[in-house]
Amino acid sequence: MIHLGLGNFFRAHQAWYTARASDAEEWRIAAFAGRGSDLAARLDAQGGLYTLITRGGTDEFEIVSAISRAHRATDHAAWQTYLAEPTVGVVSLTVTESGYTRNADGGLDHSDPTVRADLLALRTEVNAPGATAVARLVAGLAARAAGAAGPIAVVPCDNLPGNGAALKRVVLEFAGYVAPDLATWIESNVSFVTTVVDRITPAGGGEDSLLAESVTGYRDAAPVVTEPYHEWVLCGEFPAGRPRWETAGAVFTRDIAAYEQRKLWMLNGAHSLLAYTAPLRGHRTVAAAVADPVCRAWVEQWWSEVTPHIDLPAGELHRYRTELIGRFANHRIQHHLSQIAVDGAQKLPVRILPVLRREREAGRLPAGAVRALAGWACHVEARGAGLSDIRAPGRPEVRSALVRLDPALGADSDLMAAVVREAERLRGRV
Repeated sequence: MIHLGLGNFFRAHQAWYTARASDAEEWRIAAFAGRGSDLAARLDAQGGLYTLITRGGTDEFEIVSAISRAHRATDHAAWQTYLAEPTVGVVSLTVTESGYTRNADGGLDHSDPTVRADLLALRTEVNAPGATAVARLVAGLAARAAGAAGPIAVVPCDNLPGNGAALKRVVLEFAGYVAPDLATWIESNVSFVTTVVDRITPAGGGEDSLLAESVTGYRDAAPVVTEPYHEWVLCGEFPAGRPRWETAGAVFTRDIAAYEQRKLWMLNGAHSLLAYTAPLRGHRTVAAAVADPVCRAWVEQWWSEVTPHIDLPAGELHRYRTELIGRFANHRIQHHLSQIAVDGAQKLPVRILPVLRREREAGRLPAGAVRALAGWACHVEARGAGLSDIRAPGRPEVRSALVRLDPALGADSDLMAAVVREAERLRGRV
């Protein structure tokens, strides 16, 4: 396997599943940083090994050995070499929602200057190194096609509905622009697998290294902290084989939509709601937020709006809600709201807006969705130009922020008025 996006979540999730698969000895992962090189250097210096600290009622420590090599983002030659190998059967990605460089309609974002630079570079030389994940993938697939290395599965593992189809669309559009014959080859030889991934994995700190060494005796410069819960649902074909992830708990299905909605709307939607509203009540982590009865009631209200729109049994959704509250309340997982708040303009359209649209079509004005949008608008207004959100405007007022999020929101006067009122209330001005 090859993986793009060497970070904590990948190591707590896809790498862990691979290490736990019954045929783990037959599979190893060459992992590439999405950006930067420090983590790759630290991991490669210790042979790809790292400690996974699973933090529930007590800590459990596991040294994970699925990564064979960790490469810097700039190691383009190695990336091309791996992709041209017939023994490589899977490419997975964790590059965040913004890493897919999509426009509002889901196509390739030609307005992005980095995308334009990559298109020009690969049109000149299809094996040229690119800065975006899509360009890197296209260049790698060009090397595979040139080497007649055979079919391959591409497995995106980010929180986008239909992430397999979403990635396929931008890859084919990019390839069609730079090398039409390559786009034809990709269409015939590359399977894009859709996935749902779930495991809360907060950013770690130096104390985790000291703790891991005190327990395992292994001096680890790159440990990962995660929660006990994990989920991986996959839908698609693997023409060149794959690890037996199902033996580690992964689920393979032909219908993934309800799983996507449950996770994106209930877990990720609640996370975004808290990320933009709970700091206004002085909270910094998810656990602190759900310990506040007001914030917890906000989450429960949002879930009551969501569940009628998910095609799963009511009992299963109730169990999932109960599980989520337990996971959110795990005070030993320091999941910082500021981490979740990054790139809200990429996240809210898939976490909040689908439910909002369904509720508005039914003639309802959902308070939970309104509150999430109002919280995001307050967040954007407060952060202004320093905001880490590629689509958010610099220090806008509420109405212009929402129109930037989705132009259709501007035509809904009742919704706009409700969001403005709620933003004022959250700021404590009413």
